[in-house]
Amino acid sequence: MSCIEQNLFTTASIVTRYPNNPVLSSQDVPGQPSLIFNAGVCKYQGQYVMAYRCDDCTNMDQANGDTIPHQFKTWIGFAYSDNGLQWRTSGKPCFEMHNDEIRRAYDPRLTVIEGKVVMCFAIDTQHGVRGGIAVTEDFENFKIQTMTTPDNRNMVLFPEKINGLYVRLERPFPVYSRGKDQFDLWLSQSPDLRYWGDHRLLLAVEDVPFANDKIGPAAPPIKTKAGWLTTFHAVDIDFNRGKNGWEKTWKKRYTAGIMLLDLNDPTQIIGISKRPLMTPETHYECNAGFRHNVIFPGGMILEDDGEVKIYYGAADTVEALATAHVDDLIALWSEPGPSHLF
Repeated sequence: MSCIEQNLFTTASIVTRYPNNPVLSSQDVPGQPSLIFNAGVCKYQGQYVMAYRCDDCTNMDQANGDTIPHQFKTWIGFAYSDNGLQWRTSGKPCFEMHNDEIRRAYDPRLTVIEGKVVMCFAIDTQHGVRGGIAVTEDFENFKIQTMTTPDNRNMVLFPEKINGLYVRLERPFPVYSRGKDQFDLWLSQSPDLRYWGDHRLLLAVEDVPFANDKIGPAAPPIKTKAGWLTTFHAVDIDFNRGKNGWEKTWKKRYTAGIMLLDLNDPTQIIGISKRPLMTPETHYECNAGFRHNVIFPGGMILEDDGEVKIYYGAADTVEALATAHVDDLIALWSEPGPSHLF
């Protein structure tokens, strides 16, 4: 792998981490499961709603970093808040999938569209990773609209139809054609949330100077006066890194990037920041938990005053919050320095 300049890896100055992070952890959920992270967040019917991934890793030996894949239980739970800062949860599983073929559902992303909440999620199966889309109005009853073929995940939905079609961002796994773990960010469209097509490459990993391994969607896009503002996750790998978590070795670092897409044609990238929006820097991002050096945004909420709340998983262990003003986010690619415009 090629080296990446280390001076790229600082969080943008316009971003402020919530001082009482994390906003949700295993201690906040009855039964105290091992990991609470990679949540989707939206505002629905007057309150904030969080769908969080919950992993019970009781079969994991943290001292030795030994893991037995797929033997720990995973489910999706929901939490609620009046202000987006303090959350309440019953801790009960609200959505899970498990049978002879399906191992688990996880990594939810929430989008409010047409008065309903659409949840995109990942599904581990005996024959590959699939992406799913389900619709709910009460967070207890879900109607599954579609499931992709393997291998695809990290799907997020735009909050309104564009030119009469639903639009989503996604991250396929083309290992055979690329010959290595190097994945890109794609876009597809649907007339009904069930049948998807017109798949297009939106952003390639080689276009992101702070990634040398893979990229993909993060939080669902938000609509601004300048375009669709959306985050993406970017991964760099360094084989000289040490243990970095509970596993035997963890060589990757996850950062958050940001870009702006055209309102009427989101296949067109107006601009992309050449530097990360957020990089792991705090103890709950870098030095504690399952996997060190991980930031993964799963929800963005644009408030009436222009504040953008960015919810993100940290170290694959807890859920955290950062904020920035929408105008500052839009202006990121106007700063001096190299830029990549499409």
